[in-house]
Formats: sequence, C-alpha cells, structure tokens
Amino acid sequence: MARNEKQTRKQIIDRRLAEAGWDVANAAQVVEEFDIEVGLPDGVAEPRTKYDGRQFSDYVLMGKDGKPLAVVEAKKTSVDARVGEEQAKQYAYNIQKQYGGELPFCFYTNGLDIYFWDLGNYPPRKVYGFPTRLDLERLQVLRRRRNPLSQELINVDIAGRPYQIEAIRTVMESMERQRRRFLLVMATGTGKTRTTIALVDALMRAGWIEKTLFLVDRIALRNQALDAFKEHLPSEPRWPKEKEKAFYKDRRIYVTTYPTMANLLERQYFSPHFFDLVVTDESHRSIYNVYKDVLEYFDGVKLGLTATPTDVIDHNTFKLFECQDGIPSFAYTYDEAVNNIPPYLTDFEVLKIQTKFQQEGINQRTISLEDQ
Repeated sequence: MARNEKQTRKQIIDRRLAEAGWDVANAAQVVEEFDIEVGLPDGVAEPRTKYDGRQFSDYVLMGKDGKPLAVVEAKKTSVDARVGEEQAKQYAYNIQKQYGGELPFCFYTNGLDIYFWDLGNYPPRKVYGFPTRLDLERLQVLRRRRNPLSQELINVDIAGRPYQIEAIRTVMESMERQRRRFLLVMATGTGKTRTTIALVDALMRAGWIEKTLFLVDRIALRNQALDAFKEHLPSEPRWPKEKEKAFYKDRRIYVTTYPTMANLLERQYFSPHFFDLVVTDESHRSIYNVYKDVLEYFDGVKLGLTATPTDVIDHNTFKLFECQDGIPSFAYTYDEAVNNIPPYLTDFEVLKIQTKFQQEGINQRTISLEDQ
C-alpha cells in the first residue's frame, strides 16, 4: 500500500522511534516540525511570509539536557530515503548555528530504510533501526573525547610482537580514514585474541569506543576469551560473569556465542547502536551463512578474525568486511610465523605409521567367530 509522508510518519516512523524508547508524544524527548531559524536570503529586508527564513525538521530527538541530539528527515515510503540526505545535513548545521553546542546527528528515512550520518566522522550508512537516547548520548560523548589514534600507545604487555602491533596499527590508521570494517587473518597460535584485546584497550583509552561485543561460535571459546579479557583488562566490567544468566546493559565488554546473541535479539529490542565495536571470532563461511543477520544488525565497527588461509576464505566473508579483491585488512601466515627468527610457531612433520592390521590384513584365523 502506497503511503503519503504523513501516513509514513504516523504508521511506521513513529513506531520505529518508539521501539528505540522514544516517546513521540513527549516534547521533552521528540519535537515534531522543529522550528529552525536560518535568516533571510540576501537582499530581503523582512519576511514576506511567516515561513520566510525558517526551516522545519520533521523530528528532532532531544537529550536529557533539553538540547537537540539528532534530526530525523522523513520521506514517504515510495521515495528513496536518501533524497532527504542534504535536508538533514542542513538542518543539523543550522540547529547548531542557532542553538550553539554540539552538532546533532543526522537520520533520514522513508520508514523502510534508515540512514545514519555522523557528520564529519563517517560517511552516511544504512542502519537497522534508531538509537536509544542513551546510545546517542554515549556517541556524543565519544565524539567529544576522541583523540587521534596515531598518537595512542599500544600496550605491548598484552600484544607486543611486531606483527601484532602492525595489525593493531593497520586497523587504527584505517579507522582514522573513516573505515569501519576489517578482517584480520592470523594463523592459529599467533595471538588473535590478545591482538584484539590490545586493540580494544587502545581504542577505549583514545575515546573511540566504550562497548565491545566479542562473538564466538562455541562455549569453550567464550570462556577462553572471557578469561583473557579478565587477565589483560581486569578493571573493565564484563558480561557474563560466572553463572550469570540475565543480560545487563551496564558492562563494557560482552563475550558470547552467536546463538546466544541471536536469542537475545529475538526476545527483546536490542538497539543496533548498542555496541561501538563488534568482533567476530572465526569469521568463515558457516558463520556467515547462519548468523549473517546477527552480524549485519549491529552498526558498530566490525572486526573479523580468522585463521583460515586467505586463498580459501569465502567471497561472502570478504564482502561482509568490505575487503576488495580478496585482500584482508591484515594477514600473518603460518609460514611467516614458522620462518620468523626466532620462530613463533614450530613446523609439523607428517609421520607414516602402519599398524599390524594394515601389514597383515584379516583372515579367519585372526578374527573371532562372533565378529565373523
């Protein structure tokens, strides 16, 4: 059914804002038709109508301090949401000019598609839903406190090998160039988890992230990762703690399995903007095929980890992490680890062993009547 803009707002956009905890009827949270003064055009001495020199943002999401956090530009369902991109941008800059303070975030939507634009930091991107007020306030604080990653020191007590430092620097330098998806290919035993923890530590200290999700494919790996985070970042609140069943939103490090996160998403509304960094351990075809929706749902920076050699990684994995031409963001191979001086890994030898069964075979004299 084709909807006009008013119907789109009332029937779809209002509902999607409500899912994220916004009360559209409460002007302390959401202001519709937000009045923005933009001044009169050059050569015009006084307004010809009451609308001259004014703009009206479809929605403005307000912070607890009563200041605008974000603008939302609405279009009807039959119109591409991206048509509202420039309007949302103008509204954000004009609101900042009128009220001072921080630049509001931009959203534009036709009810079906939602785009998020953190002006000056990242290009516009499609997202699965609106953020909560807490999400926006956290993102605003991160934007305010963010320090250059090129100046941030890496804790070499966590990950001090040259290739680990190179992997971390590769990600941080690319983040400063506004990239948001990365794939690290590191041979088994070369410290993918430690490298990730050192990266999380650096990004937290630099003010780029606050909440991290670390996804694994089985319980044993979850427990190992939790122990590693506890050892290297003992002061950071983690979820889950031992024997903890309920989900708590006040932690900073979350380690869980893909099925558990999929179940959480089914049981309750989970803001797509809740995590600033999403790490997927063992990012390979089987994970992509089954849990693609979980990986795509969250808007945070994506970091994929795998020990699978580059030449056998599935095309969809490269696509998910926006790696062009089948080239990962960083790779450290088994051969490099073995051939390093001193070696980080020990090469293996294939031993050929024959059993008595293989040598002599089977006959009626060597097998019991029951087995015969």
